[in-house]
Amino acid sequence: MDFDLQLDYEVGLPAGLDQFGIGIIGAGFIVRDCHLVAYREAGFRVVGISSRTPERAAEVAALRGVPKAYRDHHKLLADPDVQVVDIAVPPQFQLEVVRDVIRHADHEKGILAQKPLAMNLADAREIVRLCEDAGIALAVNQNMRHDQSVRACKDLFQRGLLGEPVLGTIDMRAIPHWMPWSRDLHSLSTFVMSIHHLDCFRYWFGDPVRVMASTRTDPRTKFPHRDGINLYILEFANGCRASSWDDVWTGPVREGSQGDIGIRWRVEGTDGLARGTIGWPSYPAHTPSTLDFTTRQRGDYWFQPRWDKVWFPDAFRGTMGELLAALSAGTPPPINGRDNLRTIALVEAVLRAATEHCVVEIDPVA
Repeated sequence: MDFDLQLDYEVGLPAGLDQFGIGIIGAGFIVRDCHLVAYREAGFRVVGISSRTPERAAEVAALRGVPKAYRDHHKLLADPDVQVVDIAVPPQFQLEVVRDVIRHADHEKGILAQKPLAMNLADAREIVRLCEDAGIALAVNQNMRHDQSVRACKDLFQRGLLGEPVLGTIDMRAIPHWMPWSRDLHSLSTFVMSIHHLDCFRYWFGDPVRVMASTRTDPRTKFPHRDGINLYILEFANGCRASSWDDVWTGPVREGSQGDIGIRWRVEGTDGLARGTIGWPSYPAHTPSTLDFTTRQRGDYWFQPRWDKVWFPDAFRGTMGELLAALSAGTPPPINGRDNLRTIALVEAVLRAATEHCVVEIDPVA
């Protein structure tokens, strides 16, 4: 039996998305090296950029060919050519910036907010309500859904090649770079790092009904924090289970030992098995993620599709592109704010389970 290996690893986008002018609030390295690089390659039209430090905005604008660098984000939002706002500020400030965007809702049509959407469910709900009331389409930059191996695995389930999900696992042994703003958060790795994997499990399997979790501090991270190395198990109503080991320590590799750094995932279904790697830990080296899979429909073979795209920066084309396509079609973006409330609720539940040493039931999110 022949199989079509043209898996849906990269979202297809319609022509004409450059009709929307994009204004970016924030000029950190993710904007500089991921957002703007991906947008340029996709042909999106970036109008301008602002930052808390105007000199930084001017520097990034000059580097990436952005036409305007505004003195502050209020000037950016007042520009009638800005129809879509890419908010790239620390999560504790995102609600405040969304309120500022709403004041210019006469010409702004969409927001791409970063993950986490907020640092608690109440603030996340308020962001969603504000956007809905103003008629602004809200998308959330949960960009791991657009990692090529993650998206291709979802396609395998949709094609029926893996059957019903039984077990999914992610084994992360990587060292994140904690940004200075993360020191002020009530949660470190759960809201900043584990949120990627928790949203990925939702993308693959749907919403879990309960969680168990454990956490400890990271020996390398010197500023005060309570959640560093995270271990958690998700239970789903259909019997599926998912678990991740989010190890941000990975041994004393930076202190002189040899290292074992990487992210591996594995998904087992009733009719097949998929396994993969995530290329992100080697960034800025260009390392594509990988996928291997086998299925009962061809029981004697491992399929190994490959691509030259990478999570950072190529996945950022997907999150912004889906928002622009949704605006063009008049439909909600796939990773919309209301859906993302369920990711925030799950992240909160994992943090609570780990810190209170209890099993937490997931409440439905209205």
